[in-house]
Amino acid sequence: MIREIQEKDLNALLELYLHLHEESVQEFTEHLRNTWQTILADENHHIIVKEEDGKLVSSCVCVIIPNLTCGIRPYAFVENVVTHADYRGKGYATECLNYAKEIAEKANCYKMMLLTGSKKDSTLKFYENAGYNSSDKTAFIQWLE
Repeated sequence: MIREIQEKDLNALLELYLHLHEESVQEFTEHLRNTWQTILADENHHIIVKEEDGKLVSSCVCVIIPNLTCGIRPYAFVENVVTHADYRGKGYATECLNYAKEIAEKANCYKMMLLTGSKKDSTLKFYENAGYNSSDKTAFIQWLE
């Protein structure tokens, strides 16, 4: 089943993020709880999950960003695309990305953007097959402390 995250899914999502780049599950602090509540309350912040066998096995985040250009149409930013290592290669991340695209289309977005830290050809090909390209724009990142 593909769906948006529910409040009860926080623990499972944090566990899934161990297959992204986290080294340990985030500690349940007041900051984490406040951030979680902020995300849940934000109608433009969508965490999409794939549930299989009663377990969250894949996810991505899609944030709709209001915009004053391009006909005052918003754009979507996709981040934190992850699939549990035991469930990779089954199309689950593609399902999540397709769901994100549906959300973006319903919001009348004019584009979707996605960044990846991976340089692996298989990962880059995966995003190309999902409809993204790396030739239209150049991304720059500045890490903040």
